[in-house]
Amino acid sequence: MLKRTLAITAVTVALAGFATAAHAGKDLDAIKARGQILCGVSTGLAGFSLADSKGEWTGLDVDVCKAVAAALLGDARKVKFVPLSAQQRFTALQAGEVDILSRNTTITMTRDTSLGLDFTGVTYYDGQGFMVPKKLGVKSAKELKGATVCVQPGTTTELNLADYFRANKMDFKPVVIERLEEVEQAYFSGRCDVYTTDASGLAATRATRASNPEDHLILPEIISKEPLGPAVRHGDNQWADIVRWTFNAQLEAEEKGITSKNIDEMLASADPSIRRLLGVTPGMGKALGVDEDWVVKVIRQVGNYGEMFERNVGKNTPLKLDRGLNALWTQGGLQYAAPIR
Repeated sequence: MLKRTLAITAVTVALAGFATAAHAGKDLDAIKARGQILCGVSTGLAGFSLADSKGEWTGLDVDVCKAVAAALLGDARKVKFVPLSAQQRFTALQAGEVDILSRNTTITMTRDTSLGLDFTGVTYYDGQGFMVPKKLGVKSAKELKGATVCVQPGTTTELNLADYFRANKMDFKPVVIERLEEVEQAYFSGRCDVYTTDASGLAATRATRASNPEDHLILPEIISKEPLGPAVRHGDNQWADIVRWTFNAQLEAEEKGITSKNIDEMLASADPSIRRLLGVTPGMGKALGVDEDWVVKVIRQVGNYGEMFERNVGKNTPLKLDRGLNALWTQGGLQYAAPIR
């Protein structure tokens, strides 16, 4: 009996070795036929997704889509960016107006289960905070009783705001405005005492929208968990896999010290895990249904996760954000790549 069990196991393992990637679904087929990825982004949030005067998009969320385009289509430029408001974003993805939503969007249970979406990873660990003019003399969110608070509708921010004030037995007056530019303008014009959103968004607004950033204070309290990441529609597992594993590859590249500057040198590495990641030892590309050098294309054109972070939101950018929770697990953070093997 033991021999028979071992024989069956051996056959199963052998057959698994010949397994090929799943057939492409309708979303992946449409992307390949179009030769371009439709990427839903913010209407304009510095560090994450922002268009310049020439219509060129930059930001962490933008780079996520560029990396996927490099992995699947071989060219990070094969992306069309579609700006979406917080209220538009899920409907646009559900309706097929975009292939991927990479728009500072929090992963929650109800969004994952009731909207027909698949979230593919956490590209930025964030949390909700509050910003106030320094002239108010407020030092803590616990001092905001009776405040007028600017907030966008259709967001976890709106729900967290109500929960926080209720839990702390404080009243407040919400000023609910859909468009990001308008809610920022309302805050800076004095229409509300407080602006609340993800802490990274507050940093972006203060750094790029305030006439004098030093006149505004981001309060110390972080009142929620906001794991931000890209989403795709239910129903095309291979497309979701490509998005998911592209990000994992960028994390693993950072773990292994592989950058856009040394990628050519790393191709000569004797490290088995590096050779497998970069396709020198074939197999991972076939498993995903892309070229074997897919990770090389991603790193060469977009960079590893650390490069994306520092380029868009890091210490040398207007946002000046620390890696914090977004540091690698080996450096005290939460970013941890699933093994590519």
